[in-house]
Amino acid sequence: MITSELNERERNILRYIIQQFILTALPVGSRNIAKKYELGISPATVRNIMADLEESGFIDHPHTSAGRVPTDKGYRFYVDSLMDVQHLRNSEKGIINKELDKDYIETDDLIRITSNLLSNITKQLACVTYPKIDSGLLEKLQIIRLSPTRILIVISIKSGLVKTITLELNSEIKDSQIELVQSLLNERLCGLTIREIRTSFEDRFKDISEFERPIIRLFIDSLDKIFKENRQPENLVITGAKNVIKQPEFDDPERFQSIIELIEDKDVVIHILEKSGEVDDNKVFISIGSENRYQKLNDYSLVSKEYKFGEISGTLGIIGPKRMEYSKIVAIVDYMAKLLSDILR
Repeated sequence: MITSELNERERNILRYIIQQFILTALPVGSRNIAKKYELGISPATVRNIMADLEESGFIDHPHTSAGRVPTDKGYRFYVDSLMDVQHLRNSEKGIINKELDKDYIETDDLIRITSNLLSNITKQLACVTYPKIDSGLLEKLQIIRLSPTRILIVISIKSGLVKTITLELNSEIKDSQIELVQSLLNERLCGLTIREIRTSFEDRFKDISEFERPIIRLFIDSLDKIFKENRQPENLVITGAKNVIKQPEFDDPERFQSIIELIEDKDVVIHILEKSGEVDDNKVFISIGSENRYQKLNDYSLVSKEYKFGEISGTLGIIGPKRMEYSKIVAIVDYMAKLLSDILR
């Protein structure tokens, strides 16, 4: 966005319209702006500037209302050029630190606590994905015999994540086979990324003996199950439905229904969070309304950021009405992503 597209007076009026709309959820009139912000210009002058902003697509007027509301273009200009990101107060940081600075035994607990905390602070829908293992380095692979024809595969990633998969064989296996294959797998695969293992596994085991073949063949046939990046709904934690539906937007039954449908469609949420993480892992990502790929998100904004777990990463963020307090929410998402990374490290 070229900041010279608007002059200083237009920029200020647009800023005040958006700030007032975020605060009240009501269309903003020229008289309200002129009086509240003491601009030293008449409501008529404000009205003319608002007309120019509307003609340029930064604001719009709903129905026959005299007030104006921001458009997606207006919000984008605001977050790119007008918004001052807030600094979290020490008291706010203290609340976050107190909740997350605990001795959690499982990563799962930490992910759930983070999502709940993010939602409670922002009053929006909070989403946290589990770390993606594709770029993780294999530290150890174990095979545990559950029955004569059933084995448990335990994959330990260098960062500390563990993934387990149960597989069924067509014939019985011996403990000696398991020990030999487990040793062979660790010898040839440890230190490789999960992605490298998935794409080169078969080539690495072309020379196996008949004694090793049944289990190795099972690995080859089950590569997607064992080593594929898992984007299942259970890899996402969504919390805060009770918080976000209190927003004035959801007094409308259609919008209420749309947010419920969004919560239920975790595949969409996982996809947009993963895509947002691919943009720049050092910055907070903001996607507004029609910028979102999915029509279900046209009435919402997404604010997200990657967190790191060793050499792998996940994403945390919030989804809420476009009328959100971006300056504060960006600060919260940024702080919590950094804190979560520090704790996991």
